[in-house]
Amino acid sequence: MTSQKERYFFSLAVVAALISSCVVGRGGNEIDHATWTERGKTTLAPFKEKLMGALKQSLEEGPEAAIDVCQYLAPEIAQETGSPGVRVGRTSHKLRNERNAPSEWIQPLLDGYLRTPGKMKPEVVRFENGGVGYVEPIYVKRICLACHGSALSPSVASRIAEHYPRDKAQGFEEGDFRGLFWVEFREMERESD
Repeated sequence: MTSQKERYFFSLAVVAALISSCVVGRGGNEIDHATWTERGKTTLAPFKEKLMGALKQSLEEGPEAAIDVCQYLAPEIAQETGSPGVRVGRTSHKLRNERNAPSEWIQPLLDGYLRTPGKMKPEVVRFENGGVGYVEPIYVKRICLACHGSALSPSVASRIAEHYPRDKAQGFEEGDFRGLFWVEFREMERESD
């Protein structure tokens, strides 16, 4: 006999699968996951490199400077990395900046990563109205712990509280799932066979 908890998680899985099929499906057409995964990785690479470079450089001044990079510079880097019809960004289940909240197409994917932590690979979805979405997991690195770990310095904790009064992005350990990088390809080009 199944427990109430097992039935609950099974129901969640069914709902997530239905939501996912609504997002992925488009008239029964399949998409080339390998092509769009590669395109997603290639599109995200400059964003990730510039962001990590800016964070490393700012950490030389101290973790308080890194908070400013995430708040002010990260959105600029995301905008510079995108192009007409292509947007990039990051999101999480534990938000620091509410402007990074997951969009409607990302939320089911984020929930799926949280339910099955062993299944941490990039995902591609086709939007019903055209276009493709790509996500890949973000993991906590050692340098992230000064601002996202459990033992924050008083100055870092104060700076975070000042800029992000509803912060939920603390208490992580190295290697934890932190959230998702994402790409929206709103103007889908014809895929080659």
